[in-house]
Amino acid sequence: MLLQSVDLFAANAVTDPIEWWIDPFRSNPFMLRALIAGLLTVLTTSTVGTWVVLRGMSFLGDALAHGVLPGIALAFVLGVDTTLGAFVAALAMVGGVNYVRSHSPLPEDTSIGVLFVGFLALAIVIMSTNSGSYVGDLNRFLFGSITGIESSDLVRQAVAAVITIGALVALHRAFVVLTFDESQAQLLGLRPRFAHAALLVLVAVSIVSSFEAVGNLLVFAFLVAPPATAVLVVSRVPRIMAAAVGFGTFAVIVGLLVSFHRDTAAGATMALTAVSVFLIVLVGRNLAISLRTRALA
Repeated sequence: MLLQSVDLFAANAVTDPIEWWIDPFRSNPFMLRALIAGLLTVLTTSTVGTWVVLRGMSFLGDALAHGVLPGIALAFVLGVDTTLGAFVAALAMVGGVNYVRSHSPLPEDTSIGVLFVGFLALAIVIMSTNSGSYVGDLNRFLFGSITGIESSDLVRQAVAAVITIGALVALHRAFVVLTFDESQAQLLGLRPRFAHAALLVLVAVSIVSSFEAVGNLLVFAFLVAPPATAVLVVSRVPRIMAAAVGFGTFAVIVGLLVSFHRDTAAGATMALTAVSVFLIVLVGRNLAISLRTRALA
């Protein structure tokens, strides 16, 4: 029965493409806003996420994604803008990571793990108080509500995207040298510590600007999955960024449409699509390498 349902679902996407692919966005304003929000999320997270993947900072990205939770929870309890609370918490997390990284003999992943657990525990403590016991909007913070995005949210995302892209262009050379040779970056006067801190701030900006769309727990999928997929197929940094945006765009469009037609959670469906694309590309790449090796043999 399940296979028949899947076959019918796939057949409708092929036999009636206008109704399946176009009409949901053309006939439903909330779907169009969701599409724009998703594309802005991809533009921000995939470009910043390229450096996260290339520098092996995925655990740090995950920690930052969860590090904004205390700010969201506190802002929720105080009745102020949750985006502001998330940004303040993200900056606190960035400052904490940089301080521990510079003043602790522990491995960086251990230091990050301690802060990660501390911030997550703080969020749970805040939400467990009487003031934070109402969780009507908590699911939206954790898992996103992209179909409930308003025009003001789109403006905020667009501003974050412009800031992020501008900073990435301005700091491109520093990030490239820092990624492959930190000592060389120091010799060239590129201030590697400042560049590292700036990258952390950009990661925080991308997470804060996107959690309304895909949720705090799922934004990490967009920060890592599309760039990781792109690394499998291209090598130069600008091409990785472009390919990552392309893979992320595909995940947003397909995820939104599957969510619309099958009534599933939009944020989770988009994130699952992004991860599925990574696995498909990885398996396809390995098969191609295997066939090429056999042909040469």
